[in-house]
Amino acid sequence: MCGIFFQLSLSAAQFEKDKRTCEFLKRRGPNSSKELAFPAGDLSCHCSFSAHVLHMRGLLTPQPFQDDAGNVLMWNGEVFGGISVMPEENDTAIICQKLSSCKNSSETLALLSAIQGPWTFVYYQKAGDYLWFGRDFFGRRSLLWKYDAEIGVFTLTSVAAGISIPGQSDWKEVPAVGVYKVDVKAAAQTGSVSFELFPWAGNDMSSRVMNSVPSGCTFEMNQASLSLTSPVCPLNMSIPEEKVEVNPSLQVSVGNLEELLISKEKTEVVNRLIDVLSEAVRRRVHSLPFVTKDSSLFSSAQASIAILFSGGIDSMILAVLADKHIPVHQPIDLLNVAFKLKEPKKQPEKKLNKQKKKSNDSNTDRVRTQLSSPFDVPDRITGKAGLKELQDLNPERQWNFVEINVTQEELQQMRQERICHLVHPLDTVLDDSIGCAVWFAARGKGVVTEEMEQRAFTSSAKVILTGIGADEQLAGYSRHRVRFKMSGHEGLIQELAMELARISSRNLGRDDRVIGDHGKEARFPYLDEEVVNYLNSLPVWEKADLSLPRGVGEKLLLRLCAKQLGLGQSAVLPKRAMQFGSRIAKMEDGHEKASDKCTRLLYD
Repeated sequence: MCGIFFQLSLSAAQFEKDKRTCEFLKRRGPNSSKELAFPAGDLSCHCSFSAHVLHMRGLLTPQPFQDDAGNVLMWNGEVFGGISVMPEENDTAIICQKLSSCKNSSETLALLSAIQGPWTFVYYQKAGDYLWFGRDFFGRRSLLWKYDAEIGVFTLTSVAAGISIPGQSDWKEVPAVGVYKVDVKAAAQTGSVSFELFPWAGNDMSSRVMNSVPSGCTFEMNQASLSLTSPVCPLNMSIPEEKVEVNPSLQVSVGNLEELLISKEKTEVVNRLIDVLSEAVRRRVHSLPFVTKDSSLFSSAQASIAILFSGGIDSMILAVLADKHIPVHQPIDLLNVAFKLKEPKKQPEKKLNKQKKKSNDSNTDRVRTQLSSPFDVPDRITGKAGLKELQDLNPERQWNFVEINVTQEELQQMRQERICHLVHPLDTVLDDSIGCAVWFAARGKGVVTEEMEQRAFTSSAKVILTGIGADEQLAGYSRHRVRFKMSGHEGLIQELAMELARISSRNLGRDDRVIGDHGKEARFPYLDEEVVNYLNSLPVWEKADLSLPRGVGEKLLLRLCAKQLGLGQSAVLPKRAMQFGSRIAKMEDGHEKASDKCTRLLYD
């Protein structure tokens, strides 16, 4: 992974980068920094490249990477399949070599279409003075753009500094709808930047591009109607013939899942999903820096993999599958974030005594348990329960359950110093809550408990597995139940199709910027191309049954996988959003809506 920055100046002049943006880019890539600049477009334009590399595989390869023909590549991605990259090879060098061998646009698109894994790239093609750039099908890596018409400078970057005035930012996320091509010579002649779009086949996303094109720029679909081949099959739109009756009175238990697994057909579907998801995890925990035993990086006591961990079904399954593919002597870090609960207001003694009389013993015990620590938020409680299940499944593994405790003072400080810039240009209350929670979790700084004693601990893992993509594909959100109740399976299918189409703009760019700020890389097994392919091929009733109650019906197929993998109570935990499970939502104005603009994200 890396932080990349590119500027095309339509004059021969060079311009200084924003110092704060440079700092953020360097944190994304702490292992190598390099710059490259040269005139282009018959010498009337100027191209500037800057890249900061986080070394993940093969030999460390500084970027920008320039080949003998003068082509330049900045590659922020991981090749997990589609084209061959050996463990000792670096994918940047391989991709550049293959791009330079492409004789026309069709071959370039065929190459990019074949790559399985997350990517963002900027590629200067010397022959013809063309600039190519874009994001993968799901937009798993961040890329922002803007155009300053006054000075004629077009900029692309992984991350950009935030703003202090509402509505004044020119930065926008590059839509993950295809790849873009700029004729640099034509831009020099016209004094303006125009993009040629090569979309993913079957996706009519021109409206998304139109709304996101930087002011002063234009775009058009390529005249040859060329497109990238979609890496996943279309969503199965089948609707069951029989009307489903809602059964909210069913008692939720692991036994419900055991009954459903009796069917041979159901077991086959479950086992197939376990297989493709296990392979997705294997690819992501094995594609790590090439380290030998005499290297200073080698330590069997340090984890190379961490998981954003709430104890919920998504993270539990990732932990179980990672356990299968990581040598047992290596620890796995489970990153569990909690925001300090506010102290309850002291009530008058008479009122307090009255309440005590009303409370029965069980309620009193429950309250005492909940208030035993100001960080005993729901995700901390389910996380500890999940840890116990994992320890039972593999007691030989060292599971580092990292309790990451955040006070309001630290939240406010780090939001202003770092997080507001990383979330930018997104700006809602939900972006603030999730962005802050993920940033603190990914930092991995907290405490672990060993033999009843706590000690300070900071995760060493450079790779962080996250469960994003499970809810979007398997109807995990409460809005899916609402849609199902209103419009049945047809409405639910439409909702799921929309979820996957917008995941790049709602979640993935933001989370990549936030996690990358720690010099760590986010990996998304649930968005592996083979996993999405398999889930897309299934009818919706195989994936979820929203006629069943919470804790069973949503993500039903994943719950059955959890039971098959040997998990217990975590398999029937209802979905709980991170902002509520970590209690960050309780720290701010309780009357805010998730979609409201968040003034806390403005830079002071």
